Amino acid sequence: MAEDVCRSCGKPLAARAGRTGRSSVYCSAACRQRAYRERHGPAGVGVEGLIEDIGRQVRELVPRPASVFYSGVTDLSSSVTRLRRIARLARDTTQDRAAAQGTEDIVTPTAVTESVPGTESAPDADPTPVTASAPVTKPVVGENEFAALVESYRREIRVHCYRMTGSYDDSEDLVQETFLRAWRARDTFQGRASARTWLYRIATNACLDFQRRTARRPRRYEPVPGMNHGDGAPPARITWLQPYPDDELPSTEDQPEATAVSRETLELVFLAAIQHLPPRQRAVLVLRDVLGLSAAESAEALELTVASVNSALQRARPTLRDHLPGRRADWTAAEPTERERTLLKRYMAAAERLDLSEVAALLAEDVTLTMPPNPFWFVGREAVSDFLRTSLDPASPAFFGHWRHLPARANGQLAAGGYVRRPGTTVYRAQVLDVLRFEGDRIVEITSFEPHLFPAFGLPLRL
Repeated sequence: MAEDVCRSCGKPLAARAGRTGRSSVYCSAACRQRAYRERHGPAGVGVEGLIEDIGRQVRELVPRPASVFYSGVTDLSSSVTRLRRIARLARDTTQDRAAAQGTEDIVTPTAVTESVPGTESAPDADPTPVTASAPVTKPVVGENEFAALVESYRREIRVHCYRMTGSYDDSEDLVQETFLRAWRARDTFQGRASARTWLYRIATNACLDFQRRTARRPRRYEPVPGMNHGDGAPPARITWLQPYPDDELPSTEDQPEATAVSRETLELVFLAAIQHLPPRQRAVLVLRDVLGLSAAESAEALELTVASVNSALQRARPTLRDHLPGRRADWTAAEPTERERTLLKRYMAAAERLDLSEVAALLAEDVTLTMPPNPFWFVGREAVSDFLRTSLDPASPAFFGHWRHLPARANGQLAAGGYVRRPGTTVYRAQVLDVLRFEGDRIVEITSFEPHLFPAFGLPLRL
C-alpha cells in the first residue's frame, strides 16, 4: 500500500488517481536524495562519520506520523547494520593478521613485508607476503578505514558471487572470503578509483576456487516411485539453486556503475542456465557479457591471455543459449505488471481457501514445478494438481494444514512466502517460498524453495 506522506519530510504526497506504475514514497527528488544521504552517508564517509550519522538519526526520530517514524527507524536500523558489518570485518581482518603473525599482539605499527602483486588471484592459495629488502614506506590502511571502503561494495560483490554460484548462502560466505583476501592483498590496491575492479577480480577468483572444491554439475531430475510427474521431459536439477531478495540488490540510483544488476541476468531461468557452464567459461561470460569488461580486462582478472578469454566466450555463449528458452521474451525479466500482481493475489487467496480448482485455473497447461534441493518435480497442470490435491483436501489422510501467504520479490520476480498451520496447532510456520514466472494470464513456472531464507526477504519465520 502506498504511503500518503513523504518518508523524508512528512508532507502529503500528490494524489495518484488515474496514475499507474510504482508509487513514490517521497514528495520530491530533493527528499529522495536527502533520504539516500541519510541512509548511506556522503561519499567517502568513514567510520566516525557513520557513527555521527547514526547519532543524528537517533536525535531526529519522531513518533508521529507513524509512517515517518517507521521510515526513520528503518533507516536507523540500516545504518546500524552497516556499522556492525564494518566492525565485524575490521575484527576479522585484525584476527586474520594476528593469526598470520602468530600472535594476538601487534608489535610493529607499520608493515615490514610487502605482498607480491597479483597473488590475491592465485587459485587455491592466499596471497602470502614475502620479505622485502626494505620496509614498505607507503601508509598502511587501518582495519576500520579498509572495512568502510570495501563495505560500500558489499551488495554489488554479493550479487556477483551469487551469479557465479547460484546460491545466496554461498554468496554470503564468498563475500567474506573476498574481503579477507582483499585485506591480505591491500598493498596491491592502487587507489579508490580502482577499488571496484580490484574487488571484482578477487571475488571472481574466490568463486573459481570454491567451484573447484565443490565440483558441482547440474543433472536431470529422476522419477520418484509412486509420483505422477507428468508427460514432459525432466527439467534440470540444480540442488544448490537459491533465490535472491530484490531488496538486497544495489539500485542503479544508488550505484550507477553497478551494471551487474540487470534484471534478465538475475532471473532464475538465467541463473540455472549459466550453472551448466564450466567455471572458467562462466567467469568469462559474466565478466564480458554481464559486467561489460573488455577482453583485456577480463584476461587480466583471470590471469589468462586475451585469446583464451575470447575462445572461452565463444564456447560459453552457444551453451548458454541451449539452456535458455527459445524466445528471449520467455525469460527476460521486466517489472511485474498490475495483472501479474493480481494473479499473485488470486494464487495466495486460492491456496488459503484450499481451493484447488482456482489454483489449477491459474496454471498454464505446461506449467513446471520444481523444489530445489528436493527431488520432487512436476510438468503439466494435471501433474501439479495431482500433487496438490491430497495436501489441500481436509478430508485426505495426507492433509497438510491451513495456509497463509505474504507477498515477496525474488530475482526480479513476484514470489509468495507460504506459512502452514498444521492440524492440531495454532501457529503458522514458514514452509515454502514460491517464486513465480508468468506468461500472459497464467503461471508457467513455480520454483519452491525451503524457508530458511525467509529473514533475508524480510519475512518472519512464523505468523
